[in-house]
Amino acid sequence: MSREYPVFTVTPKAEKSLRAGHPWVFGDEVTNISGTYAQGDLVDVKSVKGAYLGTGLVNDKSKIRVRIISTNANDRFDRAFWMRRVQYAIEYRRHVMGEDFKCCRLIFGESDQFPGLVVDRFGDVLSIQTMSLGIELRKSMIFELILETLEKMGEKISAIYERCDVGTRALEGLEQYKDFYHAEGLRDDLNGHVEIVENGISFDVNYIDGQKTGYFLDQKYNRRAVMTLARGRRVLDCFTHTGSFALHAAKGGAEKVTAVDISALAIEQARANAERNGLEAKLEFVTADVFDYLTCCAAERSKSFDFIILDPPAFTKSHSTVRSAYHGYKEINMKAMRMLPRGGYLATCSCSHFMKDELFQEMLLDASREAGVMLRQIEARQQSCDHPILLQVPETNYLKFYIFQVV
Repeated sequence: MSREYPVFTVTPKAEKSLRAGHPWVFGDEVTNISGTYAQGDLVDVKSVKGAYLGTGLVNDKSKIRVRIISTNANDRFDRAFWMRRVQYAIEYRRHVMGEDFKCCRLIFGESDQFPGLVVDRFGDVLSIQTMSLGIELRKSMIFELILETLEKMGEKISAIYERCDVGTRALEGLEQYKDFYHAEGLRDDLNGHVEIVENGISFDVNYIDGQKTGYFLDQKYNRRAVMTLARGRRVLDCFTHTGSFALHAAKGGAEKVTAVDISALAIEQARANAERNGLEAKLEFVTADVFDYLTCCAAERSKSFDFIILDPPAFTKSHSTVRSAYHGYKEINMKAMRMLPRGGYLATCSCSHFMKDELFQEMLLDASREAGVMLRQIEARQQSCDHPILLQVPETNYLKFYIFQVV
């Protein structure tokens, strides 16, 4: 079948990767180009022998030169194609999230074959990040299809806010910005705050100035796991951000919860969330560098806590800094282990896909040896199912979450 798109011929290495299901073609993997195109256009990708490998969105400014969106040579990339994609992604969330469908990630980039697109739903507000040129050029149509699909499900959306203030846009040659998406029927005069309910706890989400899209939805069920173990415990929540783990522990019946974060603004928001839920009496908030705080506690051989939660930001965002990140993770985990009494609990995680699970486990073993403790694994968890993992795309598998008992 003849195709209307320019043809990019790629190396055997790229062919092998594409046939295995990975959707990226890097710049140095392109060996020949036939036809003319504009940035963001659709192009066909073929092997050296001319075999069709897929169709994707091209951007010469990006290290990822072509992002494959289909391997079906019969696809026509019209409105109906994108509607099928949107419906498939949203219907999946409605099925797997159940009552949490009103507050979840609706589209998760490559996992849903929308390269560089993240759509988070907070009630009647969508907070969206567009991080690839090809999707940026098609976003108006995609947003319209998302709204249409949700409306048919009886789900009303009042506003779309674009959190396109992420550094990865610069790698695509795109400007950074954040603003309401202006379209008929959508509001653009909201204050940027919306209340959500997660596991029975109310949170204020600031989708204009909060981190990422406003709230970290991927830990939803990991926080529930912490809540079930917290009863009667003295809990330390490190890197608390807006208090999500801390409030879950308090709601779960913890005796006392200390929440630590270096950001005074985050601590202020966490305190407000505690008051919102009537949990302020159980919580103590500390504005401090977590590394320094743990160092002091470990030096004093403090046994003030019998449940410590470590939920740090990503310590590495590239292969080149993994070893440095290893030492950072090891330091906080080792100090937490030293602080815990026998029988105490440790919840620890990494949200960087560059920190592979095997390496994270190696780090934990290393830290436990240095701390002079043994760890009994209670649970090994990952990101919630609205952030689905494609086995063929390792980058979609990023969150490691473990709960241990010190024995």
